[in-house]
Formats: sequence, structure tokens, C-alpha cells
Amino acid sequence: MHVSYSGIHYNRDYENAIKCYTEALELKPCSAIYFSNRSLAYLRTECYGYALADATKCLEIDQNYIKGYYRRATSNMALGKFKAALKDYETVVRVRPNDKDAKMKYQECNKIVKQKAFERAIASDEMKRSVVDSLDIENMMIEDQYTGPKLEEGKVTMRFMKEMMECFKDQKKLHRKCAYQILIQVKELLSKLPSLIEITLKEITICGDTHGQFYDLLNIFELNGLPSEANPYLFNGDFVDRGSFSLEVILTLFGFKLLLPDSFYLLRGNHETDNMNQMYGFEGEVKAKYTAQMFTLFSEVFQWLPLAQCINGKVLVMHGGLFSEDGVTLDDLKKIDRNRQPPDSGPMCDLLWSDPQPQNGRCVSKRGVSCQFGPDVTERFLDQNNLDYIVRSHEVKAEGYEVTHSGKCITVFSAPNYCDQMCNKGAYIHLSGSDLKPQFHQFTAVPHPNVKPMAYANSLMQMGMM
Repeated sequence: MHVSYSGIHYNRDYENAIKCYTEALELKPCSAIYFSNRSLAYLRTECYGYALADATKCLEIDQNYIKGYYRRATSNMALGKFKAALKDYETVVRVRPNDKDAKMKYQECNKIVKQKAFERAIASDEMKRSVVDSLDIENMMIEDQYTGPKLEEGKVTMRFMKEMMECFKDQKKLHRKCAYQILIQVKELLSKLPSLIEITLKEITICGDTHGQFYDLLNIFELNGLPSEANPYLFNGDFVDRGSFSLEVILTLFGFKLLLPDSFYLLRGNHETDNMNQMYGFEGEVKAKYTAQMFTLFSEVFQWLPLAQCINGKVLVMHGGLFSEDGVTLDDLKKIDRNRQPPDSGPMCDLLWSDPQPQNGRCVSKRGVSCQFGPDVTERFLDQNNLDYIVRSHEVKAEGYEVTHSGKCITVFSAPNYCDQMCNKGAYIHLSGSDLKPQFHQFTAVPHPNVKPMAYANSLMQMGMM
């Protein structure tokens, strides 16, 4: 049994591994090893809540099973519970003082805990100044040797966008002054928008997670045309992290938002948040390509991204899904104070984190955040708000999209071969006509430069988990 299950892990068929370990646990429900191994499979499939539960159960069965502490620490790290993770890493280091990997993870986690404590100590909502206040853009020089694109009289144009995408395609960097100009302008634009965007139009293309896969983003524009007033787009969150070209993705999307403010729409995902960016690569990428100051400005901008969009009064789009409680209305969404890091519960958290499930009712989320909601929950929400269906993203789908809840809940995911290992297709949805009937378009991954996903991620989240 161990050999075949190890083979499943080796071949990265984690869904099948979960199924096999679940069957094994029915026969041997007190196996710490099986709980630990299923925890690892859940970690690989980003089911961090389930991974945490299995690691905890493993240690309840055998408190001396060291891999269980590794698994539980990794689960807590993924959930942003750094103090809890540190406690388990301390246990591993104490038991295995010569384990270099454990010592490295302990030191890295300890650094994060101390950094968070320092940030809390100096934080003051009343006194907090924007990065914009400390920037002197006018006197920021563009060196003579820089030959890349520049904003035209400080404004984004289609010519600039085409030149910038070509620059990024050649793995060149946009001048920091231009990047700052885009960020400052898009922050001002987004801050004037409501948390729920309501629009009326004849057609629109909806894209799901892009996760730093810049060359696949270019392929979407190749297949479906560049954004324009006649070809509007909505990108549904998780623009950054995981993929190692997140900076190129987000500057391209922000540039189009400035160029086409009424035809190009962006919604916040759960990865447009500080904790996720710290762990999954975007913070590291911005610091490597620019500065820590620029990442802080990105953080400020992300907090102003709208949370949901209602199209023609018929279709509601959000990154995650529906809510932990019934009774939430569109008016409630308009009233959300979004200019912050997401809370651990409530409508804002649910919009970014929740997932659909096939069975009725609600249950605890596989992710350890928010909830899972069934078809009855979807039906009641749509009826109360006079909507036809919802579109959300947030989950990898083998075909790039999935239609559930009797056609009332659609998932779209636009990062093909996610993290260079999932072999999934990507998809986008075209809505048109009076009934906004969805048309699904699939595509496969295109080649990208030899930079691996997670290249800038925190070392604790690299794939080499014990």
C-alpha cells in the first residue's frame, strides 16, 4: 500500500491520493501515517483547512510523529497563523536539532512573527501615511540609457500599452517612474469606485485567476482581442502570486484600467492581500525587481479593488463566492468598507474565499477560511436579489471552467497548467445578448521563459515540504 500511495504522490495525482488515503483510513482509522500523508495531499491541492485537521488528528494519534508537526506548521503558515506554526517548528527543532531544513523553517517563521509584531507596534490608523506622500515623482529621473516605454504626458495610451507588453515579453523592466505613475493613478481611480460595481452593457469577457502567468495573459488577448470600448473585459481577482511574472501581469491590467476605465474591470481576489503576497511570491518579486516601498504601494492599491460586480442586474461576479449566512443583499455589498486587509469572517471574507459544494447547506471550508455553500444557498440568494446566476473563480478546474448548482454557479479559471504542474486548461467566458448566456472558450498554456513558478515565494511555502 505504501509503495502505490507514494507513487501517487510522486506523479502528483493528489486528488487520487486523497481518495486512496481516505479509503485506507476507513480500514485503519488510527493510522498517524495515513493522516499525515493525506494532510500533505491536501496541502498540495490548497485545501489548507482539511490539511490542518488531518495533521492535528495525526498528532492526536501519535504525538511523536514529527512529520505531523511539519504538516500542521505548513498548514498554519498557509492560513497566516504564524504563531501557531512557530510553535510546531520549535517542537521539530527541539526533537531534531541537527535537521537543517527544520532549523531554516523555524528561523524564517520566527522572523515573520517578529516582523508582524513590529508592524503592529508601529501601526496607527490615524497616523498612517500613504507611500504616495513620500514619493517625488516629478523629480524622479528617467536615465538616458533607458529605451523602454514611457507614459505620454503622464498618461497611459494604447501605444504605451503595446510597447509595455512587448517590453515585458522580452523580460525587460518598466522604468520605476512609469510603474509608480501607474500605481498612483490607479489608486486614485479605484478609490472613487463603490465596493459593488453595477454596469449595463451588451457584451463582456470574464477571465478568472491569472496568478502571474503573463504569457498566458498575452495569449488571452491574442485569442480574444485587446481590450477596447467595443471589447470590454472583467478580470476576477488573483492576478498575482504563484506565477513568477506577477508584476508584469498586474502592471498590464492596471494600465488597461487607466486606459479604459469604463470598459475594463478588476475585482479583488484573496491573493490581493498582504498575507498571501508575503507567502506566495508577489512581495518577494516586487522587492527583487523594484523596492519594498513599491510593494507597500501595491498593498495600498489592492485594498481599493472592488469586491463584486453586477452585470445588467442579472449576473453577480465575485472572486470566491456566497455567504456564511442567508439574507445578504446587494445593498449590503455596496456598504462594505473594503479599504483594509480582509477580516477572518463576514461578507468581505466570503466574497474572497468561499467555494461552492454539490450538497445542500453549508459546511466548514476545505481552505480553513469562510465556508462552502450548496445549491440551495445559491438559489435563495439569487431569488432574494432577483439575479439569474453567479460567476466566480478561485478554484483550478481541469477544463478551465465548471457549471454547477443547476447552471446557477459558474467557475472560471484562466491560468492554464497552473504552477506548471496541474495540466489544466484555462478558460474565459463571453457574455452577450439580452439573456447574457455564457459562451465558454478554452485554451492551453503557452511557453514561458525558464523561470519557475514560486521563484519569489517565501521559502516556507516552496514545494519541498517534508
